Amino acid sequence: MRGFTLIELMVAMLLGLVVIGGVVSMFATNQQIYRSNKALGDVQDNARVAFEMMARDIRTVGLTGCGNSSRISNVVNNNTASANWFADWTTPLIGYTASQTDPAAGSGRLANTESLILRGAEGSGVSVKSDSEPAASIVINESSTNLLTGDLVVICDPDHAAIMQLSSVANTTLNHATTGTPGNCTLDLSYPTVCASTSSYVYSSNALVARLTASDWYVATSAANPNGTSLFRKALQPGGGVSAVEMVSDVTGMALKYHQSGGTSFVTADAVTDWSQVDAVQITLTMISVDRSAAVNGAPISRTFTSTTTLRNRVL
Repeated sequence: MRGFTLIELMVAMLLGLVVIGGVVSMFATNQQIYRSNKALGDVQDNARVAFEMMARDIRTVGLTGCGNSSRISNVVNNNTASANWFADWTTPLIGYTASQTDPAAGSGRLANTESLILRGAEGSGVSVKSDSEPAASIVINESSTNLLTGDLVVICDPDHAAIMQLSSVANTTLNHATTGTPGNCTLDLSYPTVCASTSSYVYSSNALVARLTASDWYVATSAANPNGTSLFRKALQPGGGVSAVEMVSDVTGMALKYHQSGGTSFVTADAVTDWSQVDAVQITLTMISVDRSAAVNGAPISRTFTSTTTLRNRVL
């Protein structure tokens, strides 16, 4: 039987190599496409998560539960942005450009990024059964509550509202004595409040009590990856105290613009003339992929997304 010649074998091997090369090239291309698509999907998912979490805080800005945020007393000690930013109700929403100092984020904020402080009340709370003032003792209708000693809360009825710190929680009784950190400057919950006063407005039955929320959104170096940056939320915690949580990783930039009631366009924080008239926030986030070589040029995929959220308490 006659076999193949050397030339025939070499030609067959060459053709085989061409076919294998084409298959390998197609495999490598498909793999790169898959990595790029997956990385782009991860970037988009992270952006959606970031926008949704920020929107939840933005929508509740200025909420008291009774719609009377303009008639609210604040008896928390040192309730200024420079001393206790979370207790400052003078501007429930305020933004900071890259060149402005954010009292909450401080020097931890990433350079050339902006930040946003939001304050309001939780969407759920408890109702008042009876209020004894100036004994500073409130009994609630519910059989139990998730409110804790040290919580900063908002109490309101159709006529009055106040921010205070709970000095103790015992079963269904909430007390707001002047003890604690930062504590209250007075027992007087009337509007306006004079801290030297010892009398107090008595809240009506079924007045609402809800935990105060305060958060600062900013971009900073990631705690898990020192070479990366993430979106952080620094917030007032149940029982008092403040902590920063890394919410979304691989966020490299954040820019913010604001719409004022009656305005025709969105403006930067340094152009806002009245923060109480801001009724919408436009957020622009820059994200990069977890896979740092997902792009065709071997770099991470980077995308910029923009979302606009309306403040529910400031629109009709």
